[in-house]
Amino acid sequence: MGKVAVITGATSGIGLATAKRLIRKGYTVYGVARRARSDNDFVCFSADVCDFEAIDAILQDIVAREGGIDVFVNNAGIGIAGSSEEISAENIQKITDVNLTATMVLCGKAASLMKERGGYIVNVSSVGAIMPLPYQAAYSATKAGIEVFSRALANELKPYHIKVTAVLPGDTKTGFTSARITEGKNQAARKSVAKMERDESKGKSPESVAKVIYKVIKRKRPPLRISVGLISKIEVFLSRFLSVKCLNRILYSMYGGKK
Repeated sequence: MGKVAVITGATSGIGLATAKRLIRKGYTVYGVARRARSDNDFVCFSADVCDFEAIDAILQDIVAREGGIDVFVNNAGIGIAGSSEEISAENIQKITDVNLTATMVLCGKAASLMKERGGYIVNVSSVGAIMPLPYQAAYSATKAGIEVFSRALANELKPYHIKVTAVLPGDTKTGFTSARITEGKNQAARKSVAKMERDESKGKSPESVAKVIYKVIKRKRPPLRISVGLISKIEVFLSRFLSVKCLNRILYSMYGGKK
């Protein structure tokens, strides 16, 4: 039987690119997205990743159809930017719920269905988890949480032959940029976010991230963490050797929003 993959946030960007690559490689793909598209060549369920009852029903439906799940990709996420003084508590809660809480809950649900035959869980984090971005502090915090959670989860699931990897893309050209919510009127924040968005518009393609995800799930012993793209790899490499203060100086020079 062919392998079965489930991908959240599967109708655009990295999620859609991953779905298409896995289909080409012979996987049966199911997607989950808030607004499912009708022109996909795979089944995509419409649900919010924070609606855990709906997710339960979807996963049970997939298992009933296919007999199990081999790959689960947590890709759904949102971006919120701005000065930490101005970001609302409501939006901090929202980004935490979508990016971190939902990822942790869905990992648990997927793992419970994958124990009998093993498989792979891939959580899409960000280089911002290692190189925390000014004026995207809440976003970086959620992505750092995903990266740390993934490492802990890998040890929990090792006896069941379920591998867990956090994938850390850097600047990627997707609709995520235009969908980002930027709060407040802080000019340094606006200047910083504008530079980040210019970098993203020139970034790597979502297909390049999908290629890395596919390589991860084909490896017998995948890494706990893998970055995407040369610049991202250099940044993660430097983070191993430079002091936290030095890294923060570099980030300030890049995105501090100084006048």
